Amino acid sequence: MSNSSSITEFLLLPFADTRQLQLLHFWLFLGIYLAAFLGNGLIITTVACDHHLHTPMYFFLLNLSLLDLGSISTTVPKSMANSLWDSRAISYWGCATQVFFFAFLAVAEYCVLTIMAYDRYVAICQPLHYGTLLGSRACVHMAAAAWASGFLYALLHTANTFSLALCQGNVVGQFFCEIPQILKLSCSRSYLREFRLLVLSVCLAFGCFVFIVFSYVQIFRAVLRIPSKQGRHKAFSTCLPHLAVVCLFISTGTFAYLKSPSISSPSLSLVVAVLYSVVPPAVNPLLYSMRNQELKDALRKMMSGCFSEAIN
Repeated sequence: MSNSSSITEFLLLPFADTRQLQLLHFWLFLGIYLAAFLGNGLIITTVACDHHLHTPMYFFLLNLSLLDLGSISTTVPKSMANSLWDSRAISYWGCATQVFFFAFLAVAEYCVLTIMAYDRYVAICQPLHYGTLLGSRACVHMAAAAWASGFLYALLHTANTFSLALCQGNVVGQFFCEIPQILKLSCSRSYLREFRLLVLSVCLAFGCFVFIVFSYVQIFRAVLRIPSKQGRHKAFSTCLPHLAVVCLFISTGTFAYLKSPSISSPSLSLVVAVLYSVVPPAVNPLLYSMRNQELKDALRKMMSGCFSEAIN
């Protein structure tokens, strides 16, 4: 039995015990991380440099890519380093920092996805009011509110979680530190205070989910009333990437936190954690670029310009 005051480090769940599998994990995560860095970096650069993409939809997409980059950078590099150096340790303050940034970026991303649903709703269902409801100042305020909400949520929960007495050792049942895993190490009575905050968080998250669902019900009803096939295709092409990203984000997170304890195992926990913490940041740029012709054209134009400058 240990007390939180005596814990100087935590032990993370390893992906493999053999050296060969540890190195395989390192190279696999390195590939995923570089893909996420390249994809999100290209979106950020393209949106920032092409003035044709200075619209609310792409402004929020830029914020989403920034959050994805931060999210995957919070968990993957430490896991790669542990596999490379055959270690499981993370310092107490390193764990607290990881908990803070993962919660901060995840909540901010969920808020941005909710705002993006509102953006698509206004663009398709109330196009005449689009410029009024989503002016540049309104977009900046909404993005700032999303980032601030994530920051305050993470600050509150991280401070509350690490103020609990930890009586169940220092072995974290995940490859990175997160609030539910730290709560499992707390004393049986002390975690109830944080549990109440988590229940409130779930209620707020469900409210955002209902808003997203309602927005897309209205969007699909409006799109199906568009007479031309080309108009429907254009409307769907701007909505489906966002809807795919939302489904990936919500489904993996929901399965991770609400799966039955009877089907839980260390191996399954690792796989599920990768699905909701590593895969979305790497896949989101691909989902957004596949059906977005405007983004692909801007990216192609930027790449050709850079290539021409390199040759000259």
